[in-house]
Amino acid sequence: MLRALRREADLSQRQLAMLSGVPQSTVARIESGRAADPRFRTVQRLVRAAGRAMRLGTAGDPDPTCDGPTCDGPTCDGPTCFGGAIHDDTRRDEAGRRYPAHLDVRKVRTLKDWPGAWWAHSYSLRPDRWPLRVPEVTYDLDRGRRDERRLRERLRDAVRIRRVTDGVPAGCWRLVAELPDGELVGELRAHERSLDLLYGEDLGDRREVVLDGVVVAPRLRLLGIGRRLVTRLAAETRRAGLPAVRATAEFGGIQFLLACGYRIEWNRPQALRLEHH
Repeated sequence: MLRALRREADLSQRQLAMLSGVPQSTVARIESGRAADPRFRTVQRLVRAAGRAMRLGTAGDPDPTCDGPTCDGPTCDGPTCFGGAIHDDTRRDEAGRRYPAHLDVRKVRTLKDWPGAWWAHSYSLRPDRWPLRVPEVTYDLDRGRRDERRLRERLRDAVRIRRVTDGVPAGCWRLVAELPDGELVGELRAHERSLDLLYGEDLGDRREVVLDGVVVAPRLRLLGIGRRLVTRLAAETRRAGLPAVRATAEFGGIQFLLACGYRIEWNRPQALRLEHH
């Protein structure tokens, strides 16, 4: 926990020791597990120096600030709780001193994940033709970039998905993604349709759902919020006994739906448009 707090505050062990007045050797022993029972006052000073506050409670008390997957809330679908989020420690520990301990290490999947790839165009060069070896992990030296990445991750983990029913007609879905303060950062809409009416024959009143659209606030795109909305719709329609969710997309929306598990139906007719002159 101390390591996670220190990284969020963007502090090295030496910097945290200076701010808290706790010797750096003590900080190192706590983080490595060699200080099995640090004094409460020591822990309090370290937590405050990292810009956080402590809360006292009995064993088993839920954290009122967290509604992650371990919480008991009936509508909670939070992906993580801050409590143990220490990323890529195995890779870091195996790398010796190549990665600063207070910086977040992240995986390099493509060239654009690595700022050092100035010598190639990430979209025109195949991985087997990369002229230099790309590292498995990297980190951001720029403080502004680190702060932006961490802020986006905190906002991503704070987003909650819920279904809105007030003012929504029967047979329609409106799912929203919200931050704890109620700010709307994403929305999905869908509606039911009858296959009897679609095909003009009696199919036993079969129905399916059509995805009307998914939008996510620009500052929180590429964080999986849209996929969480689509996944929630699939769960809602499955519980309602509806067999399928269909969608029409173009450009980037096609790749998005494919990533969410949709499949292209090659036997479906082409999209048509009527223009009024």
